[in-house]
Amino acid sequence: MKRLVMIVLAAGLAVTACGGGQTATSGQQRVPVTVFAAASLNNVFTRLEPQFEAANPGADLRFNFGGSSDLAQQIVHGAPADVFASANEAQMKVVQNEGKVTGTPEPFVTNVLTIVVPVGNPKNIHSFADLAKPGVTEVVCAAQVPCGAATKKIEKDTNITLSPASEEQDVLAVLSKVQAGVADAGLVYVTDARSAGGKVQEINFPEATKAVNVYPIAAIKDAPHTELAQAFVTFIHSPTAQQQFASAGFGAA
Repeated sequence: MKRLVMIVLAAGLAVTACGGGQTATSGQQRVPVTVFAAASLNNVFTRLEPQFEAANPGADLRFNFGGSSDLAQQIVHGAPADVFASANEAQMKVVQNEGKVTGTPEPFVTNVLTIVVPVGNPKNIHSFADLAKPGVTEVVCAAQVPCGAATKKIEKDTNITLSPASEEQDVLAVLSKVQAGVADAGLVYVTDARSAGGKVQEINFPEATKAVNVYPIAAIKDAPHTELAQAFVTFIHSPTAQQQFASAGFGAA
């Protein structure tokens, strides 16, 4: 009986050792690395996750995707983040000005806006000016979000004022409304239009080049896992990662 109890206890300890984020094969404790990243980076960062973890076996990447302005505020108010990847330099500056960044944030990609419409383009939208036509229901990002700031810049440069039906907190929310047929058009990044895989139609417009968004990335000061945070930043600048960004439609920084 005593031997049976010992076996049961040993089995229980073995099960415990395999839980709590450890790998079943090596028993090594995996370290969570929390990356706060702009919503437009979702597809590429998710694809890069297994490659980074393979190169850094102790790492367990965990993403928090959203509007860069919301993410910046979360970090400023003490949210535990290891890395911040912003969709523009202004929101990175918010975090940097609060002393939350380690070193100097480095640009790693660029992005520009495009118009997306439902397949078939029922409202015959072919230019930025067409978004202001009567009877067109468009959605955009809120002004404090990088994609919204870019929209405002284009409006100012073109002297065309839009009257959007809604202003969303991230670019993926804009895309989803167009996909659902709730809006006749939306302003999103070219990378988001490409990721939609034919569920929307893309209308490029030359004025988009007036508002190029530069994406910086940085490790957060006093990050829970400093070395792995810096490893991820370095990885994002690597040729392997940059190839993935180019395939998704991002421009070089």
